[in-house]
Amino acid sequence: MAERLFGTNGVRGVLGTGRFTLRLVHDLSAALAGHFGGGPILVGRDGRASSVPISRAVRAALSMAGADCTDAGLVPTPCLQYAVKRLGYRGGIMVTASHNPPEYGGIKPVEADGVEPSRAAELEIEKRCLEAGSGAAGGPRGRLAGEPPARPAAAGPPARQGRIRDGDGGEAVEAYLAGIASLVDADAIRRRAPAVAIDAGNGAQAAVAPELCRRLGCRSVKVVNGGVDPMFPGRGPEPTPENLGALSRAVAESGADVGVAFDGDGDRSLFCDERGAVLTGDRSALLLAGRLLSASPGSTVVTCLNSGSAIESVAAASGSRVVRTRVGSVEVSRAMAGSGALAGFEENGGFMYGRHNAVRDGAMTLALVLDLLASGRAGTLSEAAAALPPSFTAKDKVPCGSADAARVALSAMASGHPGADTTDGVKAGLGEGRWVMVRASGTEPILRVYAEGRSQADLDAIMSEYVGRVRSLAVP
Repeated sequence: MAERLFGTNGVRGVLGTGRFTLRLVHDLSAALAGHFGGGPILVGRDGRASSVPISRAVRAALSMAGADCTDAGLVPTPCLQYAVKRLGYRGGIMVTASHNPPEYGGIKPVEADGVEPSRAAELEIEKRCLEAGSGAAGGPRGRLAGEPPARPAAAGPPARQGRIRDGDGGEAVEAYLAGIASLVDADAIRRRAPAVAIDAGNGAQAAVAPELCRRLGCRSVKVVNGGVDPMFPGRGPEPTPENLGALSRAVAESGADVGVAFDGDGDRSLFCDERGAVLTGDRSALLLAGRLLSASPGSTVVTCLNSGSAIESVAAASGSRVVRTRVGSVEVSRAMAGSGALAGFEENGGFMYGRHNAVRDGAMTLALVLDLLASGRAGTLSEAAAALPPSFTAKDKVPCGSADAARVALSAMASGHPGADTTDGVKAGLGEGRWVMVRASGTEPILRVYAEGRSQADLDAIMSEYVGRVRSLAVP
């Protein structure tokens, strides 16, 4: 195929524009029915406006392909993923565009083990989709999406129509919450009775995460941006240290021990301490990975090329090892599943606990932070963070005028830094403890710039220089 359907994380686009049409949704869903070997298949969705019609189209296509499916309704992505594994589905389809702007929609498949398909499996799914007549690479559209190919009369009657089971997500949510609670010291959390502030970002964790806190005995739960809203009016679907002012204020006003912010589909989480200071995704991951690895020395933690370098020293303290992958939760998750890794993370707030499910999970991560605070060994969250190795990392994004402009920018970056790592974009070392990385996003028309410095001033200088360089090359 000339162009991939799957980006860094699932298939995304603005419904009705470009390739991302209901016809493609039908054909991709039919391909997934074949990939999963029939049903039952669990289907969930986030709170985006387009997710309702996309979810209906997915279920209709699955039924036409002969696969039974169950509608879980509006649930966080990690809830759907865990339920697929825990409740014995052959696969799952989450209708979500995660942190993308509100106008985007998307589809994220889930294998029977609760983890997204490997890159090799994605290619096979794309091949099936093309054969189904989607025209994803300009091919024919000679029949209705999801309709089986014409059969000769001797082939017998067509396959049966799959059954569609309606549901409200209650079974999936219950399994999810019970699974999380079973992996932390719930009694210790209840004794500690922490106060929590939640910025749900008007996303799918709005109902689930507060309920988790109540079940774990938190003495108070302050929620901001709590109503599910397809336009994400509070601060947008992507939490960043720069847009979490409302959460910081909520922590201060409510006297919370910790604040947490989720992205649109609830698989990522950023935290702020009891003073309202926001931790980067790298810092909170170091905190949790350090505790988990110290309790299970000799374990493995998986992370991407664009994460900070401090994780190596944290892992070394427990005789554990770090495995680096290309950018993307699929890369980390599949590496974890293949190695039995204890933990994994991305720098964007996506933390993965292997004993629960090898996927990003914002609510599981919140429970681990509460467990850390209840252990009595961490003190406050700010004290625990202060004990971490120093780490200065940042990221920014530059709108990209075209694919050609992106290639020009990356080529110039590689030419200017001979010997740079080109496994995924271009990552160039700038001296001990210093590096910069530029890569094209797999979900949006942007170039991302990541960097690490020896101090905040050093980091700021690196980012200023390279964001400027990339912008001059990539923006028309």
